[in-house]
Amino acid sequence: MATVSLAASPIRPAHGLPAWIRTRPPHGDRYPEVREILARERLGTVCREARCPNLAECWSSGTATLMLLGTDCTRRCGFCAVTTRWPRGLVDPSEPERVAAAVHDWGLRYVVLTQVCRDDLEDGGARVLADTVRALRRTSPGVRVELLIGDLGGSERSLESLVVDPPDVLAHNLETVRSLSSRVRDRRAGYERSLEVLARVRELGPPGLVTKSSIMLGLGEGRPELQQAFVDLRRADVDLLTLGQYLRPSAAHLPVARYVPPEEFAQLRREALDVGFAGVEAGPMVRSSYHAEELFWDGRRRRGG
Repeated sequence: MATVSLAASPIRPAHGLPAWIRTRPPHGDRYPEVREILARERLGTVCREARCPNLAECWSSGTATLMLLGTDCTRRCGFCAVTTRWPRGLVDPSEPERVAAAVHDWGLRYVVLTQVCRDDLEDGGARVLADTVRALRRTSPGVRVELLIGDLGGSERSLESLVVDPPDVLAHNLETVRSLSSRVRDRRAGYERSLEVLARVRELGPPGLVTKSSIMLGLGEGRPELQQAFVDLRRADVDLLTLGQYLRPSAAHLPVARYVPPEEFAQLRREALDVGFAGVEAGPMVRSSYHAEELFWDGRRRRGG
């Protein structure tokens, strides 16, 4: 079988983005509905705040990744477009019920919840996350819930509170390889801490809980270190992985070192599956919650569901 070499030299388009990176304008009957419900319930989405290139596709199919604990993050990662601000401990107690109302009105089968980092809160925001999952179980008992968390300051007590009434998928993103972590991520984050969070979730959670992580490509990572990241995630017993292209949100963010072509993503997907992941989504436009429901079932089969 022919193999595709992961080139060491950068792939840069002469003008603008390469041909394989394209976003689509809003379309479809459900796009206005999703936008209206988000506005009515005063909900933030990572789709908007992080300028996700798949916003049009997902909203048009009636899905969105809801961002909890406001839209101001206490961390400043070099890749992220979310506003950095210290919220001074302010939390909206109505947020869990407003999220539950929006999901109920949409009639979703699957919902992805994520969070801004809240280092101003003792529990990192875990109480609000757990309350939102419980509210969803109460108002939409048939919905599958994926919860994408920050590292919660490494607090085991916070992690424990999330698996008492667990989501179906608990995700935490590794983001990049070990050598780039301190440059790409906020100084309070870390490669080893992220692996510890994922490993502890597996130990603390019920046997059927699916775990997931994500890595961005194109920040200067080398192939051997990327392969090592796959191994490290599997040592933490992570079930699912997504791989996508880093796209620079603005001139103030980290530059793109390399645009990875689709055939390399396909090869990396095969390599990740060979290491033992139950399911892998990989491609230039893939983000951590892209095709989340489809990927979930791969992990569910492994966990006996």
